[in-house]
Amino acid sequence: MRHLHRMAQTLDTVFAALADPTRRQILTMLLEDDMAVTDVADPFEMSLAAISKHLMILANAGLISQEKRGRVKWCKLEPDALKDASVWMQAFGQFEAINLDAFERFLKTENLSSEA
Repeated sequence: MRHLHRMAQTLDTVFAALADPTRRQILTMLLEDDMAVTDVADPFEMSLAAISKHLMILANAGLISQEKRGRVKWCKLEPDALKDASVWMQAFGQFEAINLDAFERFLKTENLSSEA
């Protein structure tokens, strides 16, 4: 029972971190490569302190890690961080990828048959 409670808390933390569009954009940026905190902050019109708060939330959720290399703090995406959330969502069976080509063909077929 404790394991389920701990997993629920982890999911709450991950989903809360993902709820913010700035944090989602930061994660997208980190898909490319590790980045220095100042480089992460560049595209945003907010203070370095505000970006640091977002990074701390992402780190607390386990979505990124940070390490100091010399005088520069670097951010790295943690690849397995979304594994529990993904497993939880897949349990509902409604998050399978949609084959858009097949869906488009279906819609065309339906549209043609309704015109006849």
